[in-house]
Amino acid sequence: MSGISINKDLKVAIQASLEAGKVIMDVYDAPFDFEIKEDKSPLTEADRRANDIINSYLKPTGIPIISEENKQIDFEERKSWDTCWIVDPVDGTKEFVKRNGEFTVNIALVSKSSPILGVIYTPAVKTLYFGDVLNGYSYKSVLTTHSSSINKVMDLAQKLEPKNNTSNLIEVVGSRSHMSKETEDYISILKDSGKDVSIVSKGSSLKFCLVAEGKADVYPRFAPTMEWDTAAGQAICNSIGIEVISEATKKPLLYNKENLLNPWFVVSKDII
Repeated sequence: MSGISINKDLKVAIQASLEAGKVIMDVYDAPFDFEIKEDKSPLTEADRRANDIINSYLKPTGIPIISEENKQIDFEERKSWDTCWIVDPVDGTKEFVKRNGEFTVNIALVSKSSPILGVIYTPAVKTLYFGDVLNGYSYKSVLTTHSSSINKVMDLAQKLEPKNNTSNLIEVVGSRSHMSKETEDYISILKDSGKDVSIVSKGSSLKFCLVAEGKADVYPRFAPTMEWDTAAGQAICNSIGIEVISEATKKPLLYNKENLLNPWFVVSKDII
């Protein structure tokens, strides 16, 4: 990846995600308990420890932080933010609890409601995805240690390229944990239009990564997500020309909204 300039904030986000990945795996590799939050999602010690690590890296940037595990800040204060971090310390805690390895650290930088940088780290397999929208690149690095330097991450970086699909087969990303009736209806419409459809399953924000690295054509999400579930994935996709389009507005998903719940959306290079 020589010759590519890396934004200082992206460096910080990468370092934070790797360090968070290390503490997450410390918990994952030992017996652990979990509790159920008010929204019925699980919470583990890994979420708390990773959140503390990420905050320790991001706070010195002086940019405010929205994190799933931070106390949520009232919109009256947030609405004046031009730029903010959006973080999910462990995305896919259900996958974490199931011990299937498909959980991630999500860190995104948002400016004027749009993601401009994104990092997704899969600590169970030491695989890092990162994208810079303004410089127009997204990469994947398969690492050997959570302690990898930025230089090592760059040395191992492989450019992400979406599919250039000329076949009749549409590979659709479906969730392991959520397959709504609306998603099933979407797939039926594709089939009725004469397309052959194959389902590709992944947990957490890795669903965005499947489209970004050309392993799927489209990710329809007709079930609830929060901003911290999607911001990093959207940045990685947007960096290489893949759109993340709201079903409500037919425009890209926006961030730091009064309500941090996302509308339904579709991720694809070509609107399907």
